[in-house]
Amino acid sequence: MSFLIDSSIMITSQILFFGFGWLFFMRQLFKDYEVRQYVVQVIFSVTFAFSCTMFELIIFEILKVLNSSSRYFHWKMNLCVILLILVFMVPFYIGYFIVSNIRLLHRQRLLFSCLLWLTFMYFFWKLGDPFPILSPKHGILSIEQLISRVGVIGVTLMALLSGFGAVNCPYTYMSYFLRNVTDADILALERRLLQTMDMIISKKKRMAMTRRTMFQKGEVHNKPSGFWGMIKSVTASAPGSENLTLIQQEVDALEELSRQLFLETADLYATKERIEYSKTFKGKYFNFLGYFFSIYCVWKIFMATINIVFDRVGKTDPVTRGIEITVNYLGIQFDVKFWSQHISFILVGIIIVTSIRGLLITLTKFFYAISSSKSSNVIVLLLAQIMGMYFVSSVLLIRMSMPLEYRTIITEVLGELQFNFYHRWFDVIFLVSALSSILFLYLAHKQAPEKPMTP
Repeated sequence: MSFLIDSSIMITSQILFFGFGWLFFMRQLFKDYEVRQYVVQVIFSVTFAFSCTMFELIIFEILKVLNSSSRYFHWKMNLCVILLILVFMVPFYIGYFIVSNIRLLHRQRLLFSCLLWLTFMYFFWKLGDPFPILSPKHGILSIEQLISRVGVIGVTLMALLSGFGAVNCPYTYMSYFLRNVTDADILALERRLLQTMDMIISKKKRMAMTRRTMFQKGEVHNKPSGFWGMIKSVTASAPGSENLTLIQQEVDALEELSRQLFLETADLYATKERIEYSKTFKGKYFNFLGYFFSIYCVWKIFMATINIVFDRVGKTDPVTRGIEITVNYLGIQFDVKFWSQHISFILVGIIIVTSIRGLLITLTKFFYAISSSKSSNVIVLLLAQIMGMYFVSSVLLIRMSMPLEYRTIITEVLGELQFNFYHRWFDVIFLVSALSSILFLYLAHKQAPEKPMTP
């Protein structure tokens, strides 16, 4: 009876997560497109539901909400379903929709879809060869074989996003990095834009008048035909007419310049709005957060470097370790185990909420940036693949943030993976991503003041 109640709770939560994923798909991703393939919507919503269920089970582990055997069963079932979706279903449908967009392969699309899926499986399996991610005793068809490879891809993605976010967040929030934009700068750039538009209009008028003159003289209708006629029309201009090709080239160059000036003007307006916003209470709050995150970024880069150089992986969760250091330093009586459990629960909850929110925002921006009516189905499936791998790898890394007694079932379900490898791999990719982002933003910020002065 207890198992049935626990299962009804899990099924109800999965239905709610599925509904939220369905609404997010309709209201955010596909609000500007017609939904032509409901299988894409179902796959995305199911992936989102089972991904969120894993985070729900982590919270249930800490709170001891369900029976231990029920949690183990749902952990196992949830991982099997999400791996089935990520390794078999989503890659096959991605290949299917890619082939469906190619007219030459339309009749044999099922065959070519299977070939693309087999190609994916080959490279997916080969991905695990260079990495020490498994114990040698695991069989080729074990769940560890799949989750270990999914974990490598997901951890790499998480580290790349975390490294860029750790650098970009303080750069975006802090008013220190804002350019000093005045009304005079904007007016000067707008004046140049208007002058460029006037020159474009003037040259287009000259072209129109030249064509009218040529038409009145009959030079349009009496053009010589044939091969030699084309050679003559290219090498010699009609008497009394201007070189329209040269004027058209000048117009094209001016139009490109006008586009650049328009973008620079919009950038100056956006920067000025950010300057005004930074003077408000909310802007000052985000400015403070920017300084805080910049300190966190430096600390995270330093710790990642230390972990890589000394091959160090923590055995105790950060909350328990931090409380122990504080208690020993202050010399006070404190129930470390009790408070570490509650603070770990709050920390894990914050990590889960921010991870889901941040990933959904990133997926939405990415979809709007590259989607079109033909490629939208393929891109949504790719986003579902990324989302599932991201959440699976989050479980691998969040495990270290939990006290030891809460890791038991998660460790049993995931199998004998080399968990230390994933943390070292995360540190390496995070360090590379963070340093690359610092270099990129430094070069972008260094060149930014020169933009308004573009000739």
